[in-house]
Amino acid sequence: MSPIVTVGVDGSPESRAAARWAADEARRRAATLDIVFVREVDPHPHPYTTLYDPDKESSWAQTLLREIAAEATESHPGTPVTTRLLSGYAAQLLPEAAADSDLLVLGTRGLGAVAGFFIGSVGLPTVAHLNRPVVLVRSPEQSTAATPVDAGDVIVGLKLNRPADDLLAFAFEAAAGRSARLRVLHTWDLPPAYGVRPIAAPAGAEAELSRERSDALDAALRPWREKYPTVEVVCEAVIGRAAHHLVEAADGASLVVVGRRLRRTPIGARIGAVAHAVMHHATVPVAVVPHD
Repeated sequence: MSPIVTVGVDGSPESRAAARWAADEARRRAATLDIVFVREVDPHPHPYTTLYDPDKESSWAQTLLREIAAEATESHPGTPVTTRLLSGYAAQLLPEAAADSDLLVLGTRGLGAVAGFFIGSVGLPTVAHLNRPVVLVRSPEQSTAATPVDAGDVIVGLKLNRPADDLLAFAFEAAAGRSARLRVLHTWDLPPAYGVRPIAAPAGAEAELSRERSDALDAALRPWREKYPTVEVVCEAVIGRAAHHLVEAADGASLVVVGRRLRRTPIGARIGAVAHAVMHHATVPVAVVPHD
């Protein structure tokens, strides 16, 4: 089956930016660009909604889909483009629409508000439940991504105590497809006793632990460097909070890649704290990649 990049649109500046990003990504992957508009259906219409004309909205949505498809075809003539107008609940239909896709692209305003019908109860569950990578893209006015978009680094956050082949595969492919440098960021903390007075860290302990982390990071990435010999890789093992360092490193990057563990909790699927914070605060495209 040929690769597919799906993008959800609603006419907002953020969703148009997402459509342009998705078209570029489809071109890089030699994939089909699948453009989806979900027309929300109110299960409990208010009496005053009699002024609402679903036929007019459908007509407007079809026009929007044709317009975005035409822009994508003009920018990337060899990229196949399909469009779909769906009616129902976006939180349910978007994951279903992207079930066979390589990734789903959405527009975002940041700070947890995802554009248009992707706000709150739709956008976050989509990221949390879809077993495919989801990329969140801001409008040009809100973004600090590199210009052109392929000029900046690809940033990926990595934990050394958990295998994350899907995460690293996505990050290396993204860097290779953009001819970009890949910055692999690993954060760590000193053992708790070192932060409790009056116990002091032994002389050189921090430097020794830093070397150990850096060596472990190099070892974890060695097979990936061999698989992608053309990708320049920069490894950084730093003390501190992962979300803070990732958001700081994101400025001027072309893409930030974070992981989301495929796990169920008593309250359902969830997004990890680091991914959640980066989604909220990074001003460049953010890819959330599910992994075991």
